[in-house]
Amino acid sequence: MMFSKYTLLLFFCGTLLLTGCKDMPAEKMAGTVAQEGVVSKTENTRELSQMFKDYWYAGTAEITSYKLEQARYGELREGTAVTIFVTEDFLPDAQVKANNQSENNIPVLKLNSTKNFLTGVYPYSIMTSTFSPVKTTEHALKISNSIQEWCGHVYAQLNNKNEFEVRAHSYFEGEADQNIKLPKTWLENEFWNLIRIAPNELPIGEAAVIPSFDYLRLVHKDLKAYRAILRLEQNESTQVYTIQYPDLDRTLSIHFENEFPFSIEKWEETYVSGFGQGAKTLTTTAIKMKQLQSTYWSQNKNADIVLRDTLGLKD
Repeated sequence: MMFSKYTLLLFFCGTLLLTGCKDMPAEKMAGTVAQEGVVSKTENTRELSQMFKDYWYAGTAEITSYKLEQARYGELREGTAVTIFVTEDFLPDAQVKANNQSENNIPVLKLNSTKNFLTGVYPYSIMTSTFSPVKTTEHALKISNSIQEWCGHVYAQLNNKNEFEVRAHSYFEGEADQNIKLPKTWLENEFWNLIRIAPNELPIGEAAVIPSFDYLRLVHKDLKAYRAILRLEQNESTQVYTIQYPDLDRTLSIHFENEFPFSIEKWEETYVSGFGQGAKTLTTTAIKMKQLQSTYWSQNKNADIVLRDTLGLKD
């Protein structure tokens, strides 16, 4: 049978496409499916949709409260969690919020995530801030985390430079003052922002992931990358992104809406909580209570406290 040059060329190109996709690593496979939040992207850039711009550049922050059951010291503690997503301009060198507009600024989506709960007589307060670029597919530019409780407090900050540069401080022996450099890899904290920006870019398969800073501090694990198995499950109205760390015996599942703006509905985190004979495998859960768009930074008068009732926050 004779084939024309055109037919052979089509066959050859088709074969290349099929084998190319088959051999493509998980982190490259992610991001090939179209979705509402992003019109298109090249290897390193994103072109944001009008829908994305209308929602995230409306001059407000998205605030969501969650009913929290937090595992700590082998027991589940009742509390609240809050996520505050907001866009802002970021200075590329200092890696802080820009006070003035400039073409050199980097547009980011910032997530301030808080957790508050009681352990017996004393309270825990946890806050993590993650800054992710919205117009490029780079890793998060900065992550900072602090934990306060009556025994003391800890702080860690990662800056995305030529490498990941981490500074960490703690009142615990062996963790007091650390300066760490890590090769760039996926960060669990950045997955939350990626869900809101472009969930089709979430990595699938096996990858090296640096776990969330609050988890690493609470269980006193080394701040480094661990092997993770990453899955994305499609349900009728939600998607579930699961990060499983076999070597840590820990699994995190984040449930979010199928449609833009991909609101996070709940999450579940299972790991060994506590130390010694009091250690138990428990599941932390957070279930969405209320959500509102707000210029919270200007709502700082006593009269504005009523807005906390709107979010279901007691104090």
